[in-house]
Amino acid sequence: MNTKKIEIVVAPKEPHFVGDGFRVHNFIPSGFHLDMKRMDPFIMLDYNSKFNFPATDIPKGVGVHPHRGFETVTIAYQGSVSHHDSAGGGGTIHQGDVQWMTAASGVLHKEYHAEEFYKKGGIFQMVQLWINLPAKDKMSAPKYQAIEHKNIPTVEVENGTIEVIAGEYNQTKGAASTFSPVNMLNAKLTSGGKASFNFPAHYNTALLVIEGEIKVNNEEIVPTDHLLLFANEGENFEIEATGNSVVLILSGEPLNEPIASYGPFVMNTQDEIRAAFDDFNNGKFGTLEN
Repeated sequence: MNTKKIEIVVAPKEPHFVGDGFRVHNFIPSGFHLDMKRMDPFIMLDYNSKFNFPATDIPKGVGVHPHRGFETVTIAYQGSVSHHDSAGGGGTIHQGDVQWMTAASGVLHKEYHAEEFYKKGGIFQMVQLWINLPAKDKMSAPKYQAIEHKNIPTVEVENGTIEVIAGEYNQTKGAASTFSPVNMLNAKLTSGGKASFNFPAHYNTALLVIEGEIKVNNEEIVPTDHLLLFANEGENFEIEATGNSVVLILSGEPLNEPIASYGPFVMNTQDEIRAAFDDFNNGKFGTLEN
């Protein structure tokens, strides 16, 4: 069977606010088991579990800030968020949509609750990931992929579906283009629904339970808002929903390159980090109004 071994199940840490619009549990980087090197190429995972934002006349969010050397991916489970960046990318994503921004050589961007959401208020639930770029691509041109839910390929499984955001599942290719092998899937299962997965043993593989509760490999129960990390042993695993469930599955080939990070910049050397600050301070990331 060559079953993947389970390394650890991680409970959500105490939430904190990023800006005033994102109340998140940080899973990556977080301690020995979930640091940037262990989770490579997934170098950050912030999870905004369900949170009720009251109606307001002023959008909440995060003001203008820079990025270089990686990609930011935002998955909207509930609510809607808008984005603009200095490379001309932007738009609004709604429930089920994905925003995939390649910062690469450098952009300024801002993220905030969309008007349709903040005027009414309501439940907000999102995941934001940072995905590292290979050294050869870190200084490539920025780009932006707006992926609507209707354009995400789906695969039918027992009592459910698998949405293929990136990578491949059962020979169905995902909607997003990536710079290295990255699989990003949403499993949506009704009670008793099952799905099997197969990823190379050396890929770093984890899952986050967004809704409901699941059983993994018929042994480990993983509750809502918990993350399960697989050891780099074996290739196959199965999930079964004990109730209606939504599960984000992540599996990527590690880049195995040096990681130098400071705040919004992730490069390969400290000299490249210093150069990023110099370029930012000299206005080379463009302009964007707050």
